[in-house]
Amino acid sequence: MYRPLADEIRPEALEDVVGQEHILGKGAILRRIIESGNVPNLIFYGPSGTGKTTVANIIAKETNRTLYKLNATMASSSDIKDIVAQIDTILTPNGILLYLDEIQYFTKKQQRSLLEHIENGKITLIASTTENPYFYIYNAILSRSTVFEFKAVSPEAAAKAVMRAIQIRGERLALKVDMEQGVPEQIGYGCGGDVRKAMNAVELLFSASRVSGDTIRFTLQDAKDMAQKSAMRYDRDGDSHYDLLSALQKSIRGSDPDAAVHYLARLLEAGDLPSACRRLLVIAAEDIGLAYPMAITITKACVDSALQLGLPEARIPLGDAAVLLATSPKSNSGICAIDAALEDIRKGKSGEIPRQLQNMHYDGSGFEREQGYLYPHSYPNHYVQQQYLPDELTGAKYYEFGENKVEQASRQYWEKIKGTEGK
Repeated sequence: MYRPLADEIRPEALEDVVGQEHILGKGAILRRIIESGNVPNLIFYGPSGTGKTTVANIIAKETNRTLYKLNATMASSSDIKDIVAQIDTILTPNGILLYLDEIQYFTKKQQRSLLEHIENGKITLIASTTENPYFYIYNAILSRSTVFEFKAVSPEAAAKAVMRAIQIRGERLALKVDMEQGVPEQIGYGCGGDVRKAMNAVELLFSASRVSGDTIRFTLQDAKDMAQKSAMRYDRDGDSHYDLLSALQKSIRGSDPDAAVHYLARLLEAGDLPSACRRLLVIAAEDIGLAYPMAITITKACVDSALQLGLPEARIPLGDAAVLLATSPKSNSGICAIDAALEDIRKGKSGEIPRQLQNMHYDGSGFEREQGYLYPHSYPNHYVQQQYLPDELTGAKYYEFGENKVEQASRQYWEKIKGTEGK
């Protein structure tokens, strides 16, 4: 029966797990917990291929417990009942260790069905998730568990795993491995922090490479071909999607054009043109705003062009937009003003619209005098002092001029017109 290489050579000891030294290195907290033999309910959070399932297997072995595995994408409530039925039988003398993969796909009802048994210790739960557990896991499960974050494996650590896989695979096939310099490193960099992807690449190398006698030859080009595009971590509905959009916006807000085009490129390489366009439009208004108002118009034109062109040509106007926004002066005075106004309205601070601002059916027929509205265009500089805010909010201040050149010029202009200079 065929077994993927990633499963066939899965580490059986903590020393062979790569990339999680912050929790599994000597003296690290999770390692000490495992070595104590007294393992609590655990939640492993992190990207795919970082060792979550491997560590669960090692825990079962180290604590001499029967390990049951469920994948929440396919498991049902009856599967849970079947496992519960094994409690206190000769099959589970030391209790049950349940590894529940992708727990975020379980409903709250399904998660609640585990509560009684993990609370009394009959079942020790190890749940894994690629999504933020504080958003996706039932609070009662969280309160009874300890969360450990598994991080994407560094290229250097992944390269070590690749070397181990090549050695083991070569020995089992009775082949000597002749490889160009940099092959393990290339696969390590190409796997994007996912060791399972790296193992798949190694397996493909063994299948596709030339064998001469008892020697197999790995070229650097073959390694690049096997690892191509695998460095991309992206899930349009998951945390990585929002992390990527957040990184794009924060890079532009931080005026770093190099980081901006990097994260934009990752979005476009994943084919997510709509999200890239939408976020650039938001950034133009939120982060550049009144410091350079034309940025909004220019970004809209770039987005329109991109949507008409489609990929790959869409990268050109969107790249222009990203660089323009990153190198433009910044102001968030507009969003601060509208958010402050919204906060007052949500607190119930509104009041009646002043009489002079209300709509009159016969405006322009002499009734303006009854309304008391002063038409600014009839006054010097198109301005006249009158009350615009409701009585309840008279004197409220929502907008503050930004420190940029455009808004400061506007401030000086209006201070002169309104006669408030120096006040």
